[in-house]
Amino acid sequence: MDNLATTEIIMAKAEGGKEPINEQAVANMYAAMRSELNQIYSKITELEMEVSEHTLVTNAIQPLDQSRRCYRMIGGVLVERTIKEVLPAVQRNKEGLEEVVARLNEALEKKKKEISEFEANYKIRIRKADAEVKDESGRKEGSAQGVLVGPAGGSE
Repeated sequence: MDNLATTEIIMAKAEGGKEPINEQAVANMYAAMRSELNQIYSKITELEMEVSEHTLVTNAIQPLDQSRRCYRMIGGVLVERTIKEVLPAVQRNKEGLEEVVARLNEALEKKKKEISEFEANYKIRIRKADAEVKDESGRKEGSAQGVLVGPAGGSE
C-alpha cells in the first residue's frame, strides 16, 4: 500500500512536466542539459574564431589603397569589389558576430546557473573528476616505479 502511494506521488509530479519521474529521468535531463552547455561552448568557440578571422582581414586591408580590387565570398560565390566597398561590410559582420557571441555568453551563464540549481536540487555529484585525479597521481607514481637506468656507456 505504501509503494502504491509513493508511485502515485511520483506520477503526479511527472504529469506536471517539471519534475522527472525517477532517477533515470533525472540523469537523462542532466545529460541533456550538459549536452546543451557543450553545444553553446562549441558555438561560442566557432564564432570567436570567425571574429578573429574578420579582425585579421580588416587589419590586412585597412592600410591598403581604398580603390584597390579585392575578392569577397558571398554565399559561396567569389565577387570582385573594391576595398572601399568590402571593408565596411566586413566590419559590420564582425560587429554582428561579436553581438551573437555576447548573447551566447549570457545564455551560457544562464545554463550554468540552471545546471548548478539542478545539481543542488537533486544532489548530483560528479565522481568522474575525483577518479581522474586519483588515476593521474597513481599513473605518475606507477610510471616511475620499476625503472632501472644504467650508466651511459658501452660496457657490456
